[in-house]
Amino acid sequence: MARHIYSCPLRWADMDAFGHVNNVVFLRYLEEARIDFMFRLAPGDGSPSFSGGSVVARHEIDYVRPLVHRHAPVTIESWVTKITAASLTIAYEIKDPDVTYVRASTVIVPFDLEAQRPRRISAEERAFLEEYVDDGMTSAA
Repeated sequence: MARHIYSCPLRWADMDAFGHVNNVVFLRYLEEARIDFMFRLAPGDGSPSFSGGSVVARHEIDYVRPLVHRHAPVTIESWVTKITAASLTIAYEIKDPDVTYVRASTVIVPFDLEAQRPRRISAEERAFLEEYVDDGMTSAA
């Protein structure tokens, strides 16, 4: 199983009144990692994959430990846990080598911006995503 690795810088403004990274900021971190991951297949060679857009249908976040501001970035590992005909689930861990701060998942629905409706995952997108599935992934057509 391959995992996408994203190095996320921490910003001073990310902290809350208690000196921890604010819970809402973790959603931004996940977004940064997800965009970096999904745009690995960005249209460059005329590929339409993921260019039409996508929407978040669901987030789940487990806050495991507080993260405090520092100069070193935090690592976000992302991988795919489920692919259906018209959605995918990405799992994440926000961590350092010996500490996990957050475990999360996001359900993504590819979206046709012109038609303003969800669309199916293309064969090209599925092939890309399958490189990042975990061992327990369930796939339905």
